[in-house]
Amino acid sequence: MKRILRSIRPLGALLAALLAVCVWGGPVCTAAAGEAENAQQLVDKARLTLNAFVADKEMGPPLKELLKKARGVLIYPQVLRGAFIVGVSGGSGTFVAYDQKAKKWGGPAFYTIGEASFGLQAGGDASEVVLVALSERGMTALLATSAKLGADAGVALGPVGAGAEAATANLSADIISYSRAKGLYAGMSVEGAVVATRDALNKAYYGKAVGPTDILVKRTVSNKHAAGLIGAVSKAAGK
Repeated sequence: MKRILRSIRPLGALLAALLAVCVWGGPVCTAAAGEAENAQQLVDKARLTLNAFVADKEMGPPLKELLKKARGVLIYPQVLRGAFIVGVSGGSGTFVAYDQKAKKWGGPAFYTIGEASFGLQAGGDASEVVLVALSERGMTALLATSAKLGADAGVALGPVGAGAEAATANLSADIISYSRAKGLYAGMSVEGAVVATRDALNKAYYGKAVGPTDILVKRTVSNKHAAGLIGAVSKAAGK
């Protein structure tokens, strides 16, 4: 009987420890799971947004031409215009990048976008925004923890409509932007907007603290649930 008791005691201590973790660590575990779910929802919405842009008769053809030579693409499923405050984002998005050596897309990393203005402005329009990084400077700016569009990297509105595909050959900006509001081309300027990483979402999605360079350049982490988004970008870019 003594032997049985001695063997049970360590097991009981282990079960007590596990119970303590579940009880006291519950809120932390729940919060982490919630962030991971938010990240996946953003990934899924980004895929739908990109597909909608590509299917648009005005924007789709030139956007696909740009994606063929893109270094990366940052997709914001919803950006609230006229509702920014300093330090608070106007929207969240996902950034995927093309590895020229491996010949494939990877990511995503999670970002915010906000306007660098003082004071809270109530209301505003909700838009979808896609930023296409074409140059090394554009990629370097976006891979930083924070960048101001128009200052750290040149940004221009993407061409739409008749002749837009041919016009993409003459674009010289580091980053080209497209936007839609209520399903229609919006032409919203993102000049002066601040793009920054969402470290909490990156950590939740990959299970550890990682930055955009780890995710998009070194590619030390991956998440199989991003396959739908990666596939949509690869299909649109034809590479």
